[in-house]
Formats: sequence, structure tokens, C-alpha cells
Amino acid sequence: MGVRRAVEQALDSANRRKGPIYTYGPLIHNPQVLSILEQKSISILEKIPEKGSGTVIIRAHGVPPQDQEALRQAGFNVINATCPRVIKVQSIIARHAALGYAVVIVGDREHPEVRGLLGYAENRGWVVESLDELAGLPEFENAIIVAQTTQNTAFFDKVRRWAEEHRPGYKVFNTICDSTEKRQAEAQALAAEVDAVIVVGGYNSGNTRRLAEIAGQSGKKSLHIEKAEDLSVEKLEECRSIGITAGASTPNWIIRQVMQHLERCLAGKGGGFRRWARMFVRGLMLSNLYLAIGAAFLATAGAWLQGAALKPHYLAIAGLYTLSMHTLHHMFDRRADSYNDPERAKFYHDYGYSLSILAAVSGVLGLVAAWMLGPLIFVLLLLMSLLGVVYNFELEGPGAGAGKVSMLKRIPGSKTVLVTAAWGIAAVLVPALDAYGSVGTSGIMAFLWVCALVFVRTSFFDIIDMQGSRIVGRETIPIVLGEKRTMDLLKAVLAAAVLFIPLGAIVGALSPFASVLSLPPAAMLLFLFVHERASRFLGIWRGFVMESHFVFAGVLALLCAWGGV
Repeated sequence: MGVRRAVEQALDSANRRKGPIYTYGPLIHNPQVLSILEQKSISILEKIPEKGSGTVIIRAHGVPPQDQEALRQAGFNVINATCPRVIKVQSIIARHAALGYAVVIVGDREHPEVRGLLGYAENRGWVVESLDELAGLPEFENAIIVAQTTQNTAFFDKVRRWAEEHRPGYKVFNTICDSTEKRQAEAQALAAEVDAVIVVGGYNSGNTRRLAEIAGQSGKKSLHIEKAEDLSVEKLEECRSIGITAGASTPNWIIRQVMQHLERCLAGKGGGFRRWARMFVRGLMLSNLYLAIGAAFLATAGAWLQGAALKPHYLAIAGLYTLSMHTLHHMFDRRADSYNDPERAKFYHDYGYSLSILAAVSGVLGLVAAWMLGPLIFVLLLLMSLLGVVYNFELEGPGAGAGKVSMLKRIPGSKTVLVTAAWGIAAVLVPALDAYGSVGTSGIMAFLWVCALVFVRTSFFDIIDMQGSRIVGRETIPIVLGEKRTMDLLKAVLAAAVLFIPLGAIVGALSPFASVLSLPPAAMLLFLFVHERASRFLGIWRGFVMESHFVFAGVLALLCAWGGV
């Protein structure tokens, strides 16, 4: 949490603030993240000058209070990105030091967090890295013992037991971050279940090194890597199960790159059916063909809810428009995809020319299908297509190092709103205008139901892609509201969608059999709950399951239509 918070504050500052931006020392212990910050024109300030300007971000590890004051006196605007768990330790030390207590810090003497903590001890601080060093300290009248927040829990237990036996008057505070403690326990449990453990994180990250030590002590094969390219897959070919864990400063996108690299390299080593199934699903997902199929099926549900005949034109317009626009979006969005979905980014790099043709041809065929339904629908789809092109047209973005961002992309949540509205128009308004010339009550209800499903699907992937979106300077709904609030919003929207259709049937606005379409949002809601607790669907399979809810809705509508209800 603390590391993620620090990185988010740095990226948000780069995207929103003017003037030079610095971090006082390296923000976190991850070279890939530091490289990104450098690309965003965030420099590292190693020494405090007499005079300065701009914004300085205090690193997640914290700094001595004297340094914070010196930065303010020099003229910098200071943003304190110290991890809240570290701030708690600082407060414990400062409070007891003011009362005359000696402060014993169990940790790595050269670690920046420990150096920062010493600044709060008012020259009463001592750092120990072993029991021998602890035993060698003078016996203080009043003393406290605290831990570096990423300290090894097993070692600190030994320290606590030693203090109980030899220094019973000392106050011992277990200040190891509960996330660190939990991660270490999980790494130990994970190692017992698998044939090999991969620990992902910076080589100079203390908590990552401890995870690697814990995994190695299990006797299982253990690999500490910094990025996917460091992984020697040949060492894992004989392993039937592989566990992956990561240090606190390892961003999600690096973990995702490692997972996708493993999947690609080891997919051919499994059984034939599993290998071919993954290759087939991978092709459908990366090319957006399955998403287009889902849009076509959703148009089937949208037309059936309104009582309109199921013309193939409706399916073609929704599917082809979706295929064209989403392919175009990913072509323009390769930088974000390189963080959010490295496999897709590589796919678009390798097959960019073919995908460009696919986007153009599907867009033209969608317009042809719209023209066959009349000028009004043709103009409507043409305007939607032009809006999609304008959305992806890139201009220089605001802020230092913000890169290129379109005017529409600068509007918070614009992608989710536009995608939701476009799908609703293609899946519901097109059949309504063609069949009835206007949109009735059933059309409005169908439009809201379709928009609810698409909004949840788009926002769900925005949650997963939060780190990459921040890097490229895009403010999605999860970035504006936060991950938890967004997830709560999605659950509320789906709960409303579950009840919405039956209520429409009760008041006579929809067919009594329309209630069957409460099942897709209910299934999607269940998927969100399962994903929150322990996701069993990773990579392309997570996307496949999510898109399958649209197919599920269309299949239900088709069965009802063929049944004459």
C-alpha cells in the first residue's frame, strides 16, 4: 500500500503539476519504476541545495525530520509520500525519545528507512542487525526496540524472546508491516505447495531479498528475478507447478509481464488440448474478435428486449463497429498496453499492418451494413466512428513528460463513458430506430441494461490497468474514485441491472420472459466477488470469462426468440 501510494503521488504530480519535480533520493527500490519516473521528467535530488524551486516528493521509506524542514526552507513544495506504516514507527520513536528512552532499531544499517528512523531518535538511536550486536549494546535504564517495517519476522521473534529473557524492562514494538509479515508467511506456504518459486522484485530491495531467502530455505527451486527477461525458463521445464510472489516495490505490470512470459514459454510444454485451447483463445482475445462476437450477441439481446426482429444487420453493425474501434484504440494505445497488457502490445507490434487492415475493413463493412438499414442509421454510425477516431487522435498532453494524449482522453473517465454509450447505441438504438423509427420505453430500459453491463466490463479492466493508465497520464474512473469505491460502484450497478429487467416485466414495459436476462448481470456480479477474494482467472482467461457474459446474454435472447417468447 505504501509503495503504491508513493508511486501514484509521483505520477499524479507529473501529470498535473507545473515546474520541476524531484524525489528526495530514489522513491522506491525498483529500477523499472525509477526509469519510468525519469521518463516523466521526475529527477532524483541527492543533496538539499540552499535554494530551490518546484516540488520534492519524500520517498516511501521516509527521511529524517531535519531533511524535510531543510527542503521547505530551501523553497521546495514538499509532498510527503512516506508509507503510513513507516510514519507510525517514526511517531513511536519520536514520542519515546522525547521522554528520554534509548531507541534500538532492528534493521539494515544502510537502508534508507532505518536512516530516516534514526533522525527521529534525537541522538538516542542504535541500529542492530544481529542478536550479537543487540547483546553488545549498553544496558539502558529505559529503552524501546522497534523493527524496520520490512524486517524478517522470524528474526524479530528471536529479538523479542531475547529481550524478554535478558532485558525484561524494555518495551518491544513489533513494527513490521503486516503486509510484509503476511507476504513472508504466504511465500513460505506457497513454497510448500509448488515445485519452484519465482520472486519478482528489485535486486536491491530488502523485503524482496527476504522473500527469496524464505523461498530458498524451503528446499524448493527458487529464482529471484527483476524482470521477465531475467527468467531462465529452461530451469523450470521439469516443474509441474510454479508459484510467483513479489516484493512490495514490484508494480503489477512487471508481475504481469513475468506471468505472460511464463505462459508463452511453457504453454507448448503442456498437453495438446490445453496448448491449442490457449492459442485459440489468445487469438480471439488479442485480435478483439471475441469482443466483437460479444457485442453482436449483446445486440441480439438488445433487439429481443424491444421485441424487434433479429436482423443479421444488427449483429453485423455492433460486431464490426466494436472490432474496428477497439482495434484502432489498441493501435494508438500501445504505450499503455506495454504496461497493462504486454502480450497484447507485442501482438500489435508483430501484426500491426494486418490489424490496421482489419480495423479499416471492419469499419467500412459496418458502415455498409448501416447504409442498408437507411441513411439515418448510416449517419449515426458514421458520427460514432468519427468520434472514435477523434478520441484516439493524439496531441501533446499537459504536464512535464506527460507524453501525447488526445483532448478527449484528458477528460477523467471519458473512455468508459464513450465506450458505454457507443455500445448502447449500436446494440439498442440501431434496432429501435430501424424497427420502430423511435426509441420507446422498452428501448430505454434495454439501453440502460446494456450500458450497465458494458460500463462494468470497461471499468473492471480499468481497475486492473490503473498503474499503466497513471503512467501514461490517463485519469480513468478507478483513478478518480479509487479501486475500492469503483468496485463497490460496479457491484451496485450490477445489482440494479439484476432487478431492473424483472421490474420492467412487472410494469408491463418488457415481456414477462425478459426476466431471464437478469442472469448475465448476476453471473457478472458473482465473478466480481470471486475475483476479489481469490482470482482463478488470469491473463487472457480473465478477459475471456468477462466477455463471455455478453455471449451468455445473447444466447439467452436467441433461445427465447427461437422459442417464440
